Amino acid sequence: MSAAMGRPRSAWSDRAARVVPPVVVFGLLVGVWYLTSKVQFDNTLSRNQFQPYPHEVVRKGYLISRNLTEMLTSLWQTAQVALIGLGVAMALGVFFALLMSLARPIESTLYPYAVVLQTLPIVAITPMMIIWFGSGQFSRVAVCVLIAIFPIVTNTLFGLKAAERGQRDLFRLHGAGRLTRLVKLDLPGSAPAMFTGFRISSGLSVVGAIVGEFFFKSGATGIGSRIQTYTVRSETAKLIAAISMTALMGIVIFLFFGWLSNRVTSSWRSDATSRR
Repeated sequence: MSAAMGRPRSAWSDRAARVVPPVVVFGLLVGVWYLTSKVQFDNTLSRNQFQPYPHEVVRKGYLISRNLTEMLTSLWQTAQVALIGLGVAMALGVFFALLMSLARPIESTLYPYAVVLQTLPIVAITPMMIIWFGSGQFSRVAVCVLIAIFPIVTNTLFGLKAAERGQRDLFRLHGAGRLTRLVKLDLPGSAPAMFTGFRISSGLSVVGAIVGEFFFKSGATGIGSRIQTYTVRSETAKLIAAISMTALMGIVIFLFFGWLSNRVTSSWRSDATSRR
């Protein structure tokens, strides 16, 4: 009996433990959704307008080809802006974190401005971008960069400073310069924290792209513009479907960076485990 209890769980058991609880909660939420739609809105017109049944959302948003094509085209426009903005934020965020890690005066000079960017509300940034640069692709990407850059800077900077003192002393003992220590010790060691920043910023970039589109009245029609249109028209089923698509897009990007983080840092973690 004790031997059976001491056996390690199989991979299938671990996967089931991670997958089953969220699926059960999702089923309960759908059940509550059906219940509230039935109880609160007995009138069919009111229910379809304000709180449609889940199957109505699926039918109107995913099964009617015209609606699905419309939403996917807009989603792709938003995804392009979000991904470009995230890529620029990643490059700039890592660059400024590396710059701040070189010397304390540089960090004390630049870090307050990173904090200021984090505190600026997106509803204030977007109109300014439109006034200064118009409503083209540059302004849309710039909004995403300003929203997404702070977590990358802070997490990367934290990772660059996380190396143990003994490791730094070992590099100094062997005569390694600052650049060598940065490339061979600080930068590889910062990878886990850096990818945590990437994952956080991936969601922020999507939010920035969508919310920013509420202010862009010209140019390509993104999913944010569709959401605004469906809200004005009280097309709640299509509105919920569009929101669910944006959530799925954010989840896919988040999971991609989680997978990439595991691929990049797996050898780093295994080496650390073997040294212990």
